This record gives sequence, structure tokens and C-alpha cells, in this order.
Amino acid sequence: MNKILCIGEALIDMICTDTGSALADGNNFIKKPGGAPTNVAAAIGALGGEVWLAAKTGIDPFGKHLLEVMKGFNVVTDYMLQDEKYFTTFAFVSLMNDGQRDFYFNRGADGQLTKDEVDTIPLNDFSIIHFGSATAFLPGPLQTAYYSLMQKAQDQNLFISFDPNYRQLLFQNNTKSFIEQSWKFLTVCDFFKVSDEEAMLLTGKENVEDAANVFFSKTKATFAITLGEKGTLLGLKKACVLVPSVPVTAIDTTGAGDAFVGALLFQLSKMDRLTNEKLALSDWQTIVGNANKAGAKTCEYYGAMEAFKHLDKNIF
Repeated sequence: MNKILCIGEALIDMICTDTGSALADGNNFIKKPGGAPTNVAAAIGALGGEVWLAAKTGIDPFGKHLLEVMKGFNVVTDYMLQDEKYFTTFAFVSLMNDGQRDFYFNRGADGQLTKDEVDTIPLNDFSIIHFGSATAFLPGPLQTAYYSLMQKAQDQNLFISFDPNYRQLLFQNNTKSFIEQSWKFLTVCDFFKVSDEEAMLLTGKENVEDAANVFFSKTKATFAITLGEKGTLLGLKKACVLVPSVPVTAIDTTGAGDAFVGALLFQLSKMDRLTNEKLALSDWQTIVGNANKAGAKTCEYYGAMEAFKHLDKNIF
């Protein structure tokens, strides 16, 4: 089995449970471990994959909690570092009555993962590198470390996976920077996953079909555009196929996209000589169909990590 390395933020989501309240008015919050690449690593581990997470937390109870949660999913935490000066990153979220989210990002240690620290990771041990951190495109040491690892993965001909994970509340004043940085990864990766909204944002197109044509013209990658209950648009060698979704009564969609990516990478990790693998469109349809099952399963439970406890290879 090929080994997978995920890099990016590990953080704590503080979710306000007071319905319709602004964060300033909220009194009750639920603590949830999170961060997109952290979720992906947990999903891979839950399915039985060999996965490592490169991230940074603080030396505090919340950083310890994140480490223990990852170990519980059999994620190797050798590269989950703890910073003595910075606290573990928090994201506070409340769902307002109008459907909008009141959001406050209290960034700490996640952005302090440095290039020197990432350079110590023996990339020869891995076949797949997953980049899935929107916060890595914010200024700071993690941004430099992210680019450095991407260049080394490219130089060593590793399989590069990318999920831009756009967060409007993080980039509302600098969407252009997010788009420009995303394209630096889109043009070198072997696989990427985007939502329909991200596909149109990144390409400037008004529908996913036109967006897919832009991806075909500018990238070499196999890609998946997730369409929610409509399914997933799979793109490979200028051909698009809609892979149906799995009907489910959704309780919470948090982490569904990360479960999708985790399940897809887990399946790829079981293939021999991955970087030289030539998969047909039908092979990718099976892989994406199974990933859709993992994403749907996640929607049946409240909270991404709680949902991942119910992931196993038997769902495929």
C-alpha cells in the first residue's frame, strides 16, 4: 500500500449551538476537531490507509486533543508539531437565521509550520501528497512550507492531490490572491477536487461545463467537480462523465468533501506503481462512485470526525 502525506491546518472548530445567534450573543459552543487536510487524513485512516499529517498546533489542551483524535484514526502524527509560542488555531462559527454564517478566525499555530520543518520529511517514503488547506494561502510560514513541499513533490514525481477549499470569509478582501495561488497547484497536480462554486470562481465561467473545458485546456489533471445531490462531474482527458450521488437523508454535510477526497486517495493508495498508473475512465468512475458513497455516509452523522468513525472499506 502506498503511503499518503497530508499537509495543512489542524484546528478546533467552535460551533455555536444557539440557533440564529451572532457569535457575540452566543453562549453555548461545541468543540470539534477540524481543518480540511486533518479531516482527509482522518478519513483515510478510518478506511485503513497508511497516512501521515504534517501540521502544527499549540502546546495546550486543544493541541493535545487534536493529536489524540488523529491517533484514534490511526493517522501517524510524527509530523504534527507543537509550537511553544502560539496557541492552537480556532474557527468560531454560528449559523444565522438568514442562512449566513457569522465567522471569526483566531489563527495561531497552524500558520507557523515552517519550510525548515517540512524539509525534514523524507518524501521518498510517500507516493501521494495531498494539499488541501485554504489557510496555507494566507501570508505566513505555512505558505512558504506549502510551496516548498509542492515543488519537491513535483521534482520527485509523486502523485499530487489538491483541494483548494475556498473559504469566502477568509479571502473576502483578496479573492484574486486565492485564485492565483490555486492555479499554481492546479497546473502541476495529478488530481484535484473542487465544488461547483469553486470551479466557476477559479475559471471565471458561469457553469460547470464551461469551467471543465477551462480545466481541460490548462491542466493535465484528472478532476472531480462535486455537485451535491446531483453527483460528481468527473473529468479525464477531455471527457466528462456525471457520476451519480448516493441518496441520503443528510443531517450534517460538514466534512463530506473531505471524506470524498480521503476515500478517493485511499483507493489510489492500494494501486501498484501509482505515479505510472494509467487508469481508464471506467476505473475512475468506480473510484469516484466509491468516494461519493463515503461522502454520503458522512452526511448521516453530526460532525465530520464523528462521521468518520463509521467509515470502513465495507461501504465500497
